[in-house]
Amino acid sequence: MQHLVRGCFRGEGYRFATGAFDIARACGWERVARLGSNENPYPPSPLAFARATEALASANRYPDERMGSLVEALEGAFGDYAFVTGAGMDGIIETVIRALIDHGDRVAISTPTFSFYGIATRAQGGILHPVPRNADFTIDGSRIVEESRDAKITFLCTPNNPTGNATPPGVIEEICEEIEGMLFLDNAYVEFSGIDYMPLVRRFDNLIIGRTFSKAYALAGLRVGFACVPAWFEPVFRRAQTPFALNAVSAAAAMGALADTDHVRRIVDHVTAWRKRFAEEIPFPVLPSDANFVLIDVAPMKGDEAVEALARRGVVVRSAAGFPQLGDHYIRVSIGDDWENERFLQETGSL
Repeated sequence: MQHLVRGCFRGEGYRFATGAFDIARACGWERVARLGSNENPYPPSPLAFARATEALASANRYPDERMGSLVEALEGAFGDYAFVTGAGMDGIIETVIRALIDHGDRVAISTPTFSFYGIATRAQGGILHPVPRNADFTIDGSRIVEESRDAKITFLCTPNNPTGNATPPGVIEEICEEIEGMLFLDNAYVEFSGIDYMPLVRRFDNLIIGRTFSKAYALAGLRVGFACVPAWFEPVFRRAQTPFALNAVSAAAAMGALADTDHVRRIVDHVTAWRKRFAEEIPFPVLPSDANFVLIDVAPMKGDEAVEALARRGVVVRSAAGFPQLGDHYIRVSIGDDWENERFLQETGSL
């Protein structure tokens, strides 16, 4: 029955870092440094635990389909914007594409970047149009505009995964002013950058900003995403969304995490300090990063070779070979707990 599978799902899908973890365990490492998935190494805020535990008591009921309490909490934290929620950033991306893309519509994607934009575009029947970044992985706003003229949606990640660099708000303004379609700005790592792009939504009705609770808020396992959208797009998003996409326990945890600003600040401070140490102490070129990870050029080694070598030493990192237009000599390394980072520095020094 394999012939029934759509062509876009017959090849490789999203690429996980589990292979390196399996190598580490096979080599006898019980305590593995997990630096391959851009996770937060620390547990969620106690307030998140408390709110989630309370919400379990009513898990026999469907949640509020509009997530009104969470939306109110987002408005209290970020301002009087139109917010929508979903099952992680992936759920937000899928719903936006579902709402806007018909078969054959063009979608521009600034590359190298997060592969799920392309997976979701192909699944909806859209035509993928990669727009390569500059040699130093910065964005040329005029090129994005030119390449996006016939695109219904343009995807731009800032800070970008996997390169780590952020795009200045002025460049985002230039793009929004000139393109005819929508710009989806993926801000999954924005808390680590110190940049606030959200005020731009008040100026441009073609800008959507996607955010997540998976990184700075330490809720990756609960899959909570949200987006700041133009007012006109909010009802469109809700019509296209899977019913009850976000569960009540995850939403309650997100509200608790949102309220604990001290917890988030400690995590951001931890990432900032270690990002500096990585740049100074890793014996390979480290690209400037505004995220909770760094991209490292391990040439003349291949990225896959470095990943396997580190996995055999109990350290899991991500090869960037699977990111189109990037090259096969990079690895992406998340900022982990202190002991994980120390082990990585020690083992990288002997590569």
